[in-house]
Amino acid sequence: MKLRLDLLEHLTDEDILEEVLANNHRYKPEPLFSKTGVGSLSSATTEERAQEAARSTARIQRAMERLKQSGAADKEKSPPSTKP
Repeated sequence: MKLRLDLLEHLTDEDILEEVLANNHRYKPEPLFSKTGVGSLSSATTEERAQEAARSTARIQRAMERLKQSGAADKEKSPPSTKP
């Protein structure tokens, strides 16, 4: 999978929160969590991986739409270039 760094600036807090909440049930704090700050993430099931892939695809599509919208807005704001 190719990492789309150009889409990172179009990632919203809601996108991040969605993924955090989707994986939160897998986090298991260690008994001494308050002292060590250590925990672990349990393995995902096949179904959870499929859901993760679907969320990822949807997140990429939303970011690409935002990129297109901001690109259109940038074109409207930028003055036309003049050639000598």
